[in-house]
Amino acid sequence: MDLNTITALLTPRSREDLAAWREGDAWLAGGTWLFSEPQPGIARLQDLSRLGWTPLEIDDEGLRIAATCTLAQLDRIECPSAWMAAPLIGQCCRALLGSFKIWTMATVGGNLCMALPAGPMIALTAALDGTCLIWRPDGSERLLSVVDFVRGPQETALQPGDILRRIDLPAASLRRRTAFRRISLSPNGRSGALLVGTRDPGGAFALTVTASIRRPLQLAFPTLPDEAALQARIAAAIPDALYYDDIHGAPDWRRHVTHLLAEEIRRDLDGDPRP
Repeated sequence: MDLNTITALLTPRSREDLAAWREGDAWLAGGTWLFSEPQPGIARLQDLSRLGWTPLEIDDEGLRIAATCTLAQLDRIECPSAWMAAPLIGQCCRALLGSFKIWTMATVGGNLCMALPAGPMIALTAALDGTCLIWRPDGSERLLSVVDFVRGPQETALQPGDILRRIDLPAASLRRRTAFRRISLSPNGRSGALLVGTRDPGGAFALTVTASIRRPLQLAFPTLPDEAALQARIAAAIPDALYYDDIHGAPDWRRHVTHLLAEEIRRDLDGDPRP
């Protein structure tokens, strides 16, 4: 879609080239949402894709994902053999149903910053204890967990002029066993519930709930709980008002499938946690 309110397109090549933020500005990464509908409040775009950030970096500390990394780039990553959570990357990428054009343009950072409950990159990075590196307009930086970064539907912790620079996933989280569950009202529909379970070699278990609720939530347990304990914890942690309500699923259905998928995940991760 043509955005007929845009009067300037800036293409900074470094952080120092970024223009001072002003009302009517928007950061441009993949632009798959930005160009999908009218944006009457936007007058100037600053294109982050020209900053030349390395999409993916792997080292002993884990995985660093640039905010401008596309889903296609992330899906093609070759992970170390010790990273048992590697299959989760592809599972979450494929939870965003779109054409190859979308996959080659849509960015990991854009998915987080849109903060839609069904955002699969939110599920992936929250489940693997992701940390967001945020650039501030004054030149400083701050770190924030993905769970705290996404506050609600299309609401994040970003302040005017802030930029999500990258998401860091620690190696310890990537070495965990994982279980993935997703459900929607139709075969090609938006996620109505997307849950991820992880279990580390010591037996600790965590359940990350997204899509069915308004913001991501992670429930941690020192050991794998039994069914009754898990169901009670979910009921206590997720009040009825937190379940999302839109055309992709009513709150009572989302609550039901959240409990159902959580138990499936618990059973998947039962047994010996060692590789």
